[in-house]
Amino acid sequence: MRGVTSSDSRFGYLEKFGMLPAFVTRAIVGGLDRLAKNVLRADITPQHLQTGRRGEEDAYFHLRKLGYLMVARNFRSPRSHGEIDLIGWDADVLCFIEVKTRSTRDVKPAEAAVDYHKRRELAEVAREYLRHVPPTCQWRIDIVSVYYGRSTSRPEIEVFQNVSQSA
Repeated sequence: MRGVTSSDSRFGYLEKFGMLPAFVTRAIVGGLDRLAKNVLRADITPQHLQTGRRGEEDAYFHLRKLGYLMVARNFRSPRSHGEIDLIGWDADVLCFIEVKTRSTRDVKPAEAAVDYHKRRELAEVAREYLRHVPPTCQWRIDIVSVYYGRSTSRPEIEVFQNVSQSA
């Protein structure tokens, strides 16, 4: 069996960009999820939290397809209340991403759930994260809405870039 080398066309950019291709990451995560289902006890997490976790997972891979370089998930700061779902670079801008997942569009839009208070909370946690990067770093807050329909297994995903702190 031949090993993977840096000259291999599918994996050669691993050295260049420092990350695995999305299909490899998705296969690894999927395999670990299946292994966990067979080995670990049944998941007793409420359905709405499972849906939210699934939405964050799909948003992560969607943003990678769009070219984001993801650097953190579920970031919390001991100094601030709240959590940032995803953090990633979009070109030279550091993005703090809130993911909202819905199983239907019958209620208010997912992105509308990120009100003024939530945006202020996100900005506060983002400032805590920014203490660890160069002070000249450009940053923004994005919202990703993930919708799961009844008939399709693939979600509809919308990205709202650079949302302001005004509601």
